Amino acid sequence: MRRPDRTKQIEPLLEAVVNGISWGDAENLHEQIQDVRTLDCSKTRVVIFGGGTGLSTVVGGNCQLDEWPDNPFLGLKQEFPHLDVVVCTTDDGRSTGRLLQHFPMVGIGDLRKLCLSMIREEHIQDSYNLSGKEALLFVQFVHALFNYRFPDGHHDFGPVLDPLLVVPRHLRSHCPEPLKKLLSKLGAYFVTLQDKVPGLITGGHCLGNLLITAAVFRASGKRGLSTPPGPEALQKGLDLVAGAIGATTGRLHPATATPGQLVFNYTNGVAVRGQEKSALSRRGFPVRQVAVDFCGQPRVSPELCSAIKRADVIIYAPGSLYTSIIPILQLQPIARAISGNRKALKVLAANFWIQAGETDISLRSRQRGFRASELVDAYGHNVPGGCSGLFDIVISANLQHVPGNIFRNYALEGKRPIYFDRDRILRMGLQPVEATIFSRQRLNFAGVIHHDPKKFSQAIRTLLYVHTQKDLKRKESAPPNVKPVSGPPVQTAGVLPCRYLAAIDQRLAAKNIRPKALRDILYELTWENRDIHPDHLDYFAGARIIADNRWNRSTEWDNILGYYDPEDRMLKINARLRDDPERLRENVLIALGESLLGRYLASRCWLPREESGWGARSYEVTLRPEAERDSYLSPEQLRTYLMLARMIPAPDNPRVFRITLNDDEGFLPPGLLFGLMYAWYLNNAYGEIMEYEMALLHWPKERLIPHQREERRRKEALIDFFRTVVFRHTP
Repeated sequence: MRRPDRTKQIEPLLEAVVNGISWGDAENLHEQIQDVRTLDCSKTRVVIFGGGTGLSTVVGGNCQLDEWPDNPFLGLKQEFPHLDVVVCTTDDGRSTGRLLQHFPMVGIGDLRKLCLSMIREEHIQDSYNLSGKEALLFVQFVHALFNYRFPDGHHDFGPVLDPLLVVPRHLRSHCPEPLKKLLSKLGAYFVTLQDKVPGLITGGHCLGNLLITAAVFRASGKRGLSTPPGPEALQKGLDLVAGAIGATTGRLHPATATPGQLVFNYTNGVAVRGQEKSALSRRGFPVRQVAVDFCGQPRVSPELCSAIKRADVIIYAPGSLYTSIIPILQLQPIARAISGNRKALKVLAANFWIQAGETDISLRSRQRGFRASELVDAYGHNVPGGCSGLFDIVISANLQHVPGNIFRNYALEGKRPIYFDRDRILRMGLQPVEATIFSRQRLNFAGVIHHDPKKFSQAIRTLLYVHTQKDLKRKESAPPNVKPVSGPPVQTAGVLPCRYLAAIDQRLAAKNIRPKALRDILYELTWENRDIHPDHLDYFAGARIIADNRWNRSTEWDNILGYYDPEDRMLKINARLRDDPERLRENVLIALGESLLGRYLASRCWLPREESGWGARSYEVTLRPEAERDSYLSPEQLRTYLMLARMIPAPDNPRVFRITLNDDEGFLPPGLLFGLMYAWYLNNAYGEIMEYEMALLHWPKERLIPHQREERRRKEALIDFFRTVVFRHTP
């Protein structure tokens, strides 16, 4: 049964509270406003889940903004003293990603942001006897130090040993002596870690991340760098830093201390690793599901589960759908604790805008754009047990009064609002609510629409008040027409990124690669595309940049400027690509992909037209004997691939494959096709030719004629072959 829409009862009150105005037709509105403002939340237990900027903003303001230190004591942390914050730990971008290349650890960057956003004035007062203007100057100091980012290429570890060097001189005197001593100890400890990690430089790193890393590994004691720090060490290190800068200790929880990488599964059958990669790649297909590949069984702290079970309010912060919250809910102890808590009011904060790589294409309609109800759908598709017991309310921003030029500016950046389809949300048994929870100051000053921490926290307070008067809990089971997750969303056979890169480095060191810059490109490509297995590097001897006047590659088939030469087992790249870095990287991947076939061909040729029997063109390849191929593929896998490449085995010779073509019919030879598919699968930005070849996948099956359906099935099977055989993703 459809629940009654209480929006008309809630939204006027919400708007009146968050905007500080009185309007609406309700007779007792003024009285209700007063009741909301005097509602005692001092003992209300709140748990919020998320990651990145969205979470830190609603908890205590966006601590990355220059103006944040001017007004840092606001947001949920001020409205609700008993606030537990749960952070996703699968981030792999920027400084965090560089740390993962060297250390066995979880993503630390979002935890740093929350350490800052959770700073409270009373904690600064208790620790350092600072208040008022002095407390704000202390926050300015902490903000400048923990957010300081070393320029790219920076090597000097002096500022790590003495962190105050990165802070403007006028702020250094506002660092209390105990904090100064701790920062020096953590900096010195990080330098001892750096001595054990060849190749680590400060360039590109956020100083706060380095200090938190030092605190965590210092807390892990004798474990050193052999294994990831356990939950106790991670929590102890975070609490040490949080307490030292005035944040609440014991309330910031990593979802798990077990390192893991996100695996994105798209509706075209492609599955690839990496959170940052999802935002940079433009697949052109919606995300079907996301999973986490953990390096062992993920552990969740009992304290976190206890906090969830006792919570009065559970909030899902605005932020990245597939990379901030869903990975947290795929941890079964957390999901069970949430669904088992039947008394808590559960609020999903919808994003304002679509996000490239995640919510830019609808899974329901396969069209550009996204609806708020599809956020709920995504949880049903990705969380074991579906949406049952997860949500009661979906709250979104009321954008009705935003000037049109703001929307035009966002549209020029490829961003569109997430449409708030309240009717479908109601049919799901949830309460849709809109309120002006964005910052009008940021809108007027910078022309951007961001969550306002004060308004958001007041909206939650208002919803809690209404809930005490009228039950806002959902009355229905899981939303309709949402297929539950298929397969385990959590895998436990992952490899630590730092060990993965060590294996890559070991293999590249044995190669004859010139110039050194080409080796660096291969190294960077493997980090960016961690679906490349280390043993993919076993089938070539080296790599060279070849001068254009010495380029003897035939252009009969293509104008690709990178290939694998089976004669000397070298990857060869045309020197012309030096002026086009992106195309150079694309061709390196194509050549690397070709090398996996090895020296598989004994011969290849066009047959005379008369031999085809009806005057058409025929192309024939003869395979080497199995013992001579040096191929990544087994004999049976090679046979399967050739047939997917439209090569038909000869009935009289199992080593001969042919294809017959009409005069105007195009054709990609199997070696070139393999290289192009390899690059396209890893990152379709490096395979534009294959985007054209795969265009049929964008068409609904029911609109295709039989020949096209058959061709689509072949291409789907080809993707499946690369997913399961070449890149070894589980089905």
